[in-house]
Amino acid sequence: MRRHLPSTAALTAFESAARHQSFTKAADELSVTQSAVCRQIGALEDFLKVKLFRRGRRGVTLTEAGIAYSRKVAARLDEVERDTLDVMARGGQGGTLELGVVPTFATKWLLPRLRGFLERHPDITVNLTSRARPFLFDDTPFDAAIHAGEAVWPGTEGLFLMRERIVAVCSPALLANADRVDWRALPLLQMSTRPYAWRHWLASCGAEVDQDMAGPRFELFSMLAEAALQGLGAALVPRFLVEDELRRGALVQIGDHETDSGRSYYLIYPEHKAEDGVLACFRAWLDGAARDYRGG
Repeated sequence: MRRHLPSTAALTAFESAARHQSFTKAADELSVTQSAVCRQIGALEDFLKVKLFRRGRRGVTLTEAGIAYSRKVAARLDEVERDTLDVMARGGQGGTLELGVVPTFATKWLLPRLRGFLERHPDITVNLTSRARPFLFDDTPFDAAIHAGEAVWPGTEGLFLMRERIVAVCSPALLANADRVDWRALPLLQMSTRPYAWRHWLASCGAEVDQDMAGPRFELFSMLAEAALQGLGAALVPRFLVEDELRRGALVQIGDHETDSGRSYYLIYPEHKAEDGVLACFRAWLDGAARDYRGG
């Protein structure tokens, strides 16, 4: 069956003109004449039987239909360009995995291990994009996501990676004895999105501090860890985030107490992607890489 599609040249001219709100700027970008852009967009409007631009003395503006269509066309052209560059780069071999990731987890846990996967599968490219909240895969280019939460979301399958284990850390300069600490004398660095973290953690290890919610607040775990490194106080952070700093002695763990935050990390993907070959390779490798971090 013949597809009911406009020409790629018309779509490209329309996307450029819509983005610039100008036929002249679109012509400059595409290295064609303004009249050529006008013809392409006119042909596209005839094909659609819908006006995409309002023409006036001061230039052109998108109609409501033009605004909605331009967003969809831009997204589709981006996908075609990305797929084209991928084929060109790979010569038709291998594949690409588009992965949405929790930034801190990706930076501190995934990236230090990713080289092992790429050495084993040199024909696969893994692209990482920051995405911290749940989303609909159909509205994105992602094949899968690494998500921190309590469970997978509807319409997806998931691979459990690890629980989020929380430890208390600080600069060694602030602590004379890691096993005997005076919590009242130690500044407590706060996570703005988890205001009761210190209260719950201290209660779980039998300690009590009157001002357990007092102290400078930070939005991200990466900020919290850096503040601890700089000697600003003690921080509650996921163990995986500070493993390297603990090994080097740049940070010390206060006692040996750990708590489970109630959050876990999952590899999540649409149900229809479950048998995808590239994703299956990555899933198997990730399962093995996370094995030592499960439980406990």
